[in-house]
Amino acid sequence: MKAFKPHLQGLPSYPYKKTPAAIKLDQNESPYDLPAELKQRVLERLQNLDFNRYPSLHAEDVREKLASYLGWPMEGLVLSPGSNLLIQALVQAAGRVLDTAPSFPHYAFSAKISATPYQAIALEDGFSLPTPALLEALHTSPAVLFLPNPHAPTAQLFAESEIRRLADKAAQTGGLLVIDEAYHQFSGTDYAGLARANPHVALLRTFSKAWGLGGIRAGYLMASPEICNVIQNFVPPFGLPAHTAQILLTVLESPGYVQGIVQTLLSERERLFQVLQHHPTWKVYPSQTNFFLIRTPDAAAAYSALLAQGILVRRQDHYRGLEGCIRVSVGTPQENQRFLEAAFSLAEVPHA
Repeated sequence: MKAFKPHLQGLPSYPYKKTPAAIKLDQNESPYDLPAELKQRVLERLQNLDFNRYPSLHAEDVREKLASYLGWPMEGLVLSPGSNLLIQALVQAAGRVLDTAPSFPHYAFSAKISATPYQAIALEDGFSLPTPALLEALHTSPAVLFLPNPHAPTAQLFAESEIRRLADKAAQTGGLLVIDEAYHQFSGTDYAGLARANPHVALLRTFSKAWGLGGIRAGYLMASPEICNVIQNFVPPFGLPAHTAQILLTVLESPGYVQGIVQTLLSERERLFQVLQHHPTWKVYPSQTNFFLIRTPDAAAAYSALLAQGILVRRQDHYRGLEGCIRVSVGTPQENQRFLEAAFSLAEVPHA
């Protein structure tokens, strides 16, 4: 196809393949659906929605409600159908992209499809942040640095002092530190204060994890109005569907359910961690997210054996430094128990 840009030839697709399984622990989704009462309120709103009319130009109604919920200026918010589109927009706008390795693959994928110069710096031993190398890379020339915190796929939480050093360097060099806070409800961290004080810091957040709305596809950017004005131009007009807006307005009016679900998942996360530490052949890493990174003797074998018992997890052994690793989401107590039973049956040893 000669009409397309040459760099797109042979570009691999995003690395995910849908696999059916009775217990789905592969995508870090919430295992809990939206409460029935809120679903009913959504349906009532949809009943009164004019499907023949375009939605708000830039989701003004939802942004206003979200701004009130966050205590953040409306002009400093950009909403889109999933934070992945915001990542693509930030990469398209960037002159250069910095990343860690391993990391959330959509940063690198977005750089490839937009032909934006891209550099990934490997995490250090113990998945610690390579702060000196990142500071040097930021010093070389202005760049957009993507930093998931808590980190994916390692589930680690980086020190605030290191993040502040990177934020200061971004300000000095005219760069931008994008902290992807997709999992921040599970770590109790919030860098809104840093982003408010430093316009060279932006935050990415999603409704797909703690809010339990992965199926509706909604995410947002918190940043200075100057940044948001640029990024908004990359999000198509009328980009947030009207039905998505009604769902978001409903949950933002009644957000209390989120904390209860988060507490349940945190309790289950601790239970899983305590039990998995006794596995004779697997190493479970501490987590500040709603998933675990687990190193096994053979990721392919572990994945296949778990799937044979109806449990779907995610292989991570294609990443450098994650040889033998699988990623497992925290599910419901019943799903987690099934996973533990399957995990220990592979080693043919009893478990708590």
